[in-house]
Amino acid sequence: MATIHPTAIVDPKAELDASVEIGAYTIIGPHVRIGAGTVVGPHVVIEGHTTIGRDNRFFQFSSIGAQPQDKKWAGEPTRLEIGDRNTIREFCTFNTGTVQDKGVTRLGNDNWISAYVHLAHDCVVGNHTIFSNNAQLAGHVEIGDWVIMSGYANVHQFCKIGAHAFVGMSTSLTQDVPPFVLLSGNPAAAHGVNIEGMKRRGFTRAQIDGVRAAYKAIYRSGLTLEEAKQALVQQETDMPEAAAEIRAMREFLGVATRGIVR
Repeated sequence: MATIHPTAIVDPKAELDASVEIGAYTIIGPHVRIGAGTVVGPHVVIEGHTTIGRDNRFFQFSSIGAQPQDKKWAGEPTRLEIGDRNTIREFCTFNTGTVQDKGVTRLGNDNWISAYVHLAHDCVVGNHTIFSNNAQLAGHVEIGDWVIMSGYANVHQFCKIGAHAFVGMSTSLTQDVPPFVLLSGNPAAAHGVNIEGMKRRGFTRAQIDGVRAAYKAIYRSGLTLEEAKQALVQQETDMPEAAAEIRAMREFLGVATRGIVR
């Protein structure tokens, strides 16, 4: 049996692995599933159709799986899915999805989510991200792997942030952010490539140089976006060791729906 504090309220229909720990005064709803090794601290509410993977740690006072903050929501059984090995600190709010989108909000694996972070309905967050205190996502936002969101950064609905991007403190985003780009400000502005993050993750000098060349083509050459895409195609050929990274930046330009921060 799971270790459940006597003051906690766990609906008998909830599915908890035998190794799960539930803290004092926590409430677990009937449609919740929690995987092995996950620890839920005191005063946490987990409700809705919420599935949580293995070895997660929830600190006190979070609201997980509540209905979306969307007036169109009409009681549909939309979902929240949380992967494995995530750390979720105090006062976080993660909402379920809406039928107007995919019907699910997703948080991947190995993410570090600090206090007061909000993941709104239909957001998709990848793996290995870091959200500092008070980072906020509006609905339908997509965050790639290894993205860092600094404190008080906020993202407009439907925006996309590519993998390995770095969003500075108090940045307000209303457009998409290509992979590897470092930006800050309100309104947001690009300030180069997240070189330090790439070094820490083992990217080679050739890969970093390729990303810097792609950044210059997009942001410093005076080219239109269509012209920049063609320049990146040539760079993939000229810099084969960085072709995958350059291609990721080029392909992101093709899926950006709100225009890029530029």
